[in-house]
Amino acid sequence: MFEEQGIGGGSIEAIAAAAGFSRGAFYSNFASKDELIIAMLEDHVEQNIRRNLDLLAKHDNLADFIDALKTMDRSRQDPLARSPLLHMEMILFVARAEKRRPELAKRLRARRKLIADIVEATSKNSGRNPALNPPWTAAIVLALEDGFRLHRLIDPETTSADSYLRAISDLQRAIGFSTAR
Repeated sequence: MFEEQGIGGGSIEAIAAAAGFSRGAFYSNFASKDELIIAMLEDHVEQNIRRNLDLLAKHDNLADFIDALKTMDRSRQDPLARSPLLHMEMILFVARAEKRRPELAKRLRARRKLIADIVEATSKNSGRNPALNPPWTAAIVLALEDGFRLHRLIDPETTSADSYLRAISDLQRAIGFSTAR
């Protein structure tokens, strides 16, 4: 429902009905719409981490890992992965209220750690000890992802769906990571 109507378009009754539950069933699981949104963000981050760790187990060098990301079937992913607009809307919804920001920060830190771990693992697997600072590299990568997500929403004609991964590939080549071990 959120994918079609956004956060504002969903009352508790409409959300419960779309899920096939009563209003009471909704409240037995969530105290508020805020709590549901935080749970959705948490689920998205957990799924994202799991998918990326599974890919890393199969593709231990950076170039192969990036190629695997490019070919991943995103149509079966969770709603936030399928809908960049909903993803950004939920992030902004949570960030808008100061009391909800710690929950969002927790998810952001988990994503940064995942990317830092990927940078470290692929560096070790390539036999290189780059001058990269994995936590800082992770922050840069996430900023690129958010930026390209916004650009794609605003101007999809000039921002292709694979812009983010193309940029990561370009950076990987620019910093001298070889495409093979």
